[in-house]
Amino acid sequence: MSVVEVAASAQLASVWDDYISGLNVGVLLTDERGQVLATNDVAAELMQLAKSDLLTGVRPAGWRLRDDTGAAMPDWAELAGQVLRAGSPLSIPMVIARSGQPLSRIWADYHAVQVQGRRRVLILLQPVHTDVPHSRGLLDPLTGLPGRVLLLDRLEQSLVRARSRGTLSTLVLIDVQQLAAFNAEHGFDRGDDLLTTLADRLREGLSDEHTVARYGGDEFAVVAEHPSGTGETIAEQAREVAGWPLRIGRKQVRPGLRVSWVTTDGQAPVHSVLARAEQQLQH
Repeated sequence: MSVVEVAASAQLASVWDDYISGLNVGVLLTDERGQVLATNDVAAELMQLAKSDLLTGVRPAGWRLRDDTGAAMPDWAELAGQVLRAGSPLSIPMVIARSGQPLSRIWADYHAVQVQGRRRVLILLQPVHTDVPHSRGLLDPLTGLPGRVLLLDRLEQSLVRARSRGTLSTLVLIDVQQLAAFNAEHGFDRGDDLLTTLADRLREGLSDEHTVARYGGDEFAVVAEHPSGTGETIAEQAREVAGWPLRIGRKQVRPGLRVSWVTTDGQAPVHSVLARAEQQLQH
C-alpha cells in the first residue's frame, strides 16, 4: 500500500510517495476549502484518525480539535483561506481530544504552495511531548501569558472568525505607566511582582473565552469576540480588574494604566488593528 493516501490523481500520489516516504512528520495537503487531498500514516496517527476519515472529513463521535487553551479551533477551510490570502506560513499548537480528554498535542505548520499549477496548503504535523506553547517559546516566561507571537496568531484567528461568522473582534491594549520609574524606586523584583499580579488579575477577572497576553515589556493585550456592540465594556472591565490597589512591600500602590480598544468586523488586517490600538493608546 502507498505510504500516502490520496484523494486526487495517481500521478500526485506517486510524486508524494517519492518525497515523504520515511519522514517522521505528519504531512497533509489540502485545497483552498480545507479538503484533504493527500496524507500519510504519521499524520493520521497524530490526528488520532483513520486515513480514510482524514480524506473524507468524517470525524468519530466526541473527536475534537482544540487550541492550547481548550477553545475550539477554526475549521480547516478558514485556516486554509487565511494562509492562502496572506501568502505566509502559519504555526498553530493543537490538542486532539475525544470525549473531553486530551489524546495528543501537535504543532501544525501551514504553508501556501503550488501543486500542478493549483494553490494548495501544505500542513506539517509534529508531536509535542512537553507543554505546547513553552516548547516553542510562545509563553511569556515571567507571567505565563501568551507572548506577542501567539497574540498575533490569536488575533488573526479572531479576525477570520469575525469575517466568516458575521461577528465582531475587539483588541484591548493596557499600558502600565511609568514602569521604569517604579523599577527604579522599588527594584526590578518588585516590578516583576507588579506585572505578574496584573497578569493574574486579567487572567482571572476576564472571561475564559478572551485571550489575555503580554504584548510588550509594560503592555498587556486582550482579544475578545462578541456578536454586537463595541469593545468599550471589555476595555473598562480590564481597567477595573487590573487597577485595584496592591501592596508592594509595606506600601499600597495603585497601578497607573492607559487603556485603548479597537473593534472590527474582521475586514481590517492584523497590523492595521494593532496600529490603530497603539495610536489610540498614545492619546
